[in-house]
Amino acid sequence: MSVRLYVGNLPKEQVDRDELHAIFAEAGESVSTKVIKDRKTGKCRGFGFVTVPTDELADEIIAKFNGHMFKDVALKVEKAQPRSKNSEEDDSPKPNTNNKPSGRRGGNKKSKRSTQQPTTDSGAVQPDPRWAEQLAILKERLAAQSK
Repeated sequence: MSVRLYVGNLPKEQVDRDELHAIFAEAGESVSTKVIKDRKTGKCRGFGFVTVPTDELADEIIAKFNGHMFKDVALKVEKAQPRSKNSEEDDSPKPNTNNKPSGRRGGNKKSKRSTQQPTTDSGAVQPDPRWAEQLAILKERLAAQSK
């Protein structure tokens, strides 16, 4: 089973796959590398991946190369987290921070059904009107039990 390692803190300038491979080549010929690049600019996005055949070799590489200086920066090497189902291979998982719904057209349209109930008393929480009758019955039973 192959193990994928995350290599972070790569310089944002032009980093070639061969340059990254040269660093990890001494660990063995079965090591493969991938530099993640921006699709528009073609520049390195600051991270890449190294794939090794065994868990033991992965641990050795992490111990040896975590903090290794590459182009005046210290590399960060750790085991890669599994990819989420909806992320693409070349993109790191990112939270949706632009407050737009993902996968929907039409922007920020509000739902026709509102889940918030208008409150008349600023401190009181109003029950859902569909369950108000049942809630009143439960309150009566609870009051009767505690007497």
